[in-house]
Amino acid sequence: MFYRPKDGHGLPHNPFNAIITPRPIGWISSRDAEGINNLAPYSFFNGVAYTPPQVMFASTGTKHDQNGTKDSLANIEATEVFCVNVVAHAHRDAMNASSAGLPKHVDEFGHAGLTPIECETIPCARIEGAPAALECKLTQIVTLPGEANRVVFGEVTGVHLRDDCLRDGIFDVTSFQPLARLGYRDYSVVTELFSLNRPDD
Repeated sequence: MFYRPKDGHGLPHNPFNAIITPRPIGWISSRDAEGINNLAPYSFFNGVAYTPPQVMFASTGTKHDQNGTKDSLANIEATEVFCVNVVAHAHRDAMNASSAGLPKHVDEFGHAGLTPIECETIPCARIEGAPAALECKLTQIVTLPGEANRVVFGEVTGVHLRDDCLRDGIFDVTSFQPLARLGYRDYSVVTELFSLNRPDD
């Protein structure tokens, strides 16, 4: 099968997200200028650099009460900070609840039954009990072709690791089973690892 996206795919559902899998989920916490916390998952998310450590996530939609964008992006534009929380399998239902299109004045932490705790290096909340959290300062927002497609880049200024996820000095992802986004309504978890040495090692 071959198709040109501009012509449509002819399938019951768009296969694009199913092709690019698995995708890590950036559970982005932010805060608006009035101090209201926000929390939302983004599956167009990844790390992009080591030194200094940097991450990105893409926002591709709008809300009727946010003037052509979403709460996370509006908050980050206003405050220039955000936090990336790692999603454990145990938090799957809370993560899903936080994806609801709630009014901008609603705090998704409370809606999802999560406890916010203050970050160390930025004025923002993070999720209590998350396996890891990356405190970030905004570096740039890039506008992409298409309606409301924007990519947020941030420099990591603080890293939280849950102590029970560290084993022999290694951050062990099998201890919390990170959630990954697949296509359609599907998710997966990491439960097994294998290693490969690079040819030059």
